[in-house]
Amino acid sequence: MTANVTFAAESDATSELQADEIEYDMDTGQATAKGNVNIQHQEEAEKDASHLEADEVEYNMETGQAKATGNVYIQHKETPEKVPSELNADVVQYDVNQGVMTAAGNVLLRQGTARATGRRAMYNSKTREAYLLDDVIAIRDNVRITCDRLLSDGAGHMQADGNVHGIQTIEPSEKYPNGDTRTFLGDHVDYFPDDRKHIVIPNGGLVTSGDGNFTADNMEGWMDEEYYIGTGNAHAISPPREMEAGGDKIEYFGKEGGKAILTGNAWAIQENNTMRGNRLTIYLADDRNLKVKPLPSPKDNQPTQKITAPSVEEFEVFEREKISNQKNSGGTTK
Repeated sequence: MTANVTFAAESDATSELQADEIEYDMDTGQATAKGNVNIQHQEEAEKDASHLEADEVEYNMETGQAKATGNVYIQHKETPEKVPSELNADVVQYDVNQGVMTAAGNVLLRQGTARATGRRAMYNSKTREAYLLDDVIAIRDNVRITCDRLLSDGAGHMQADGNVHGIQTIEPSEKYPNGDTRTFLGDHVDYFPDDRKHIVIPNGGLVTSGDGNFTADNMEGWMDEEYYIGTGNAHAISPPREMEAGGDKIEYFGKEGGKAILTGNAWAIQENNTMRGNRLTIYLADDRNLKVKPLPSPKDNQPTQKITAPSVEEFEVFEREKISNQKNSGGTTK
């Protein structure tokens, strides 16, 4: 037989407790419920409703403090301002009135289309802020992130720390007949999924795609746009095109057929062909032939001069002349 207790904790909030067995102290408002525990909490002013299930719950209806253990499930229903959310865990400490809960053991948090797991978590159902710790896995749409710690502010921003590894899986398309996989690595990553899957890796990291690998001291990118910016010791390697390039800064435009703009001590190598300059534009052609266009750095109030890139044959002639001059002057060449 199921027992029921209904209590109005505030003028605009009510809680209803159901369980197979309930012990209730009317002086303290403390209730201990066991077996098929079910708590419904409704706040009329905020149109907010929550639902809790567990094997056992200690619940103070005066303070709204609850401790749930065993197969804990908490649901917050959708409102005009908030997406629905769900929390599963082994143990949850829950402030029903404030909407704040801390969870431990097999934590699974769902919020809209996003879901995340970890060993421990803190979640605020009113602000939708979430903080997960230890062996964290977060998934939203086609992006999966693993890390040691994850903070979500509930407003389209995730902050991942510690051994961050993100993967975006692209379905097969005309451009990618076999699909594509893009990854990012770093010790700290800021991720904005609503802004074209914007990532910021301020302390250095690695980004990979079907075209190759991309590293820099400071990295930023929009994965949906295939647009990345790396500053400080920027370095790109494209195994499919047998190409390597670097500079103080690299901008990569994947949607423009594979184009990279390198500035500051820029260089590019493909097979035995090398190009250097202060500013280079690299076109990664579909035929895997590297096309490099060196451009001068623009100067204030001065027209930009047009410079034609030398051909590979001209570059080889220059190399032979340099070697010949070194031998004639008594120098050595390694």
